[in-house]
Amino acid sequence: MIDTARESTSMVIIKESPSAADPGPLGLAGFALTTFLLSVHNAGWDRGTGLAWLGYAFAYGGLAQLLAGMWEFKNRNVFGSTAFTSYGAFWIGLGLWVELAAGSAKSAAQAGNDLGWILLAFFIFTTYMWLCSAATNLVLFSLFTILDVTFLILTIGNFSNSVGTVKFGGVLGVITAAVAWYASAAGVINGMRGRQVLFMGKPLIKPVQSV
Repeated sequence: MIDTARESTSMVIIKESPSAADPGPLGLAGFALTTFLLSVHNAGWDRGTGLAWLGYAFAYGGLAQLLAGMWEFKNRNVFGSTAFTSYGAFWIGLGLWVELAAGSAKSAAQAGNDLGWILLAFFIFTTYMWLCSAATNLVLFSLFTILDVTFLILTIGNFSNSVGTVKFGGVLGVITAAVAWYASAAGVINGMRGRQVLFMGKPLIKPVQSV
């Protein structure tokens, strides 16, 4: 006979950890601000040192965006994690190039050649991310479209040492930053209201559903 008074049962309680908040608006904001600061310089609109963007390349466009990418991994968002982590690393890498390598360039053309190869590499990356962005929403697809063109123009401008082309790329960069800021604002406002307040649009192609 079982003595129920002495019977001990162990119960394992599994607590489901709450999902992280959407890191997308943070990543977009970090990308937008740093892109804006560098693009203003590229466009020739600033009158300062030309390095106002550098600290933010490490802190906001770099670290904050890198963290947003890590949180997107937690959210199982392969597109967001790849984009934010890569562009965060881009800003940190560009900042390190300025600090560690740019000073050893013997001419503007030599520095431009370095930058041309860096920008070409990220143009290639941005091109396939642009194709993938068609499965997100219209605003992000527009952002990646303008960003891809910006990388292309800046690549040409730096390889050819053309100040005018780089300035044009700077103007496109400012537009890119504006679209990224809009997408960030939409993510914050729509997320807080629980519905679409700022337009984001539908995917251009239907995402593949996992089974």
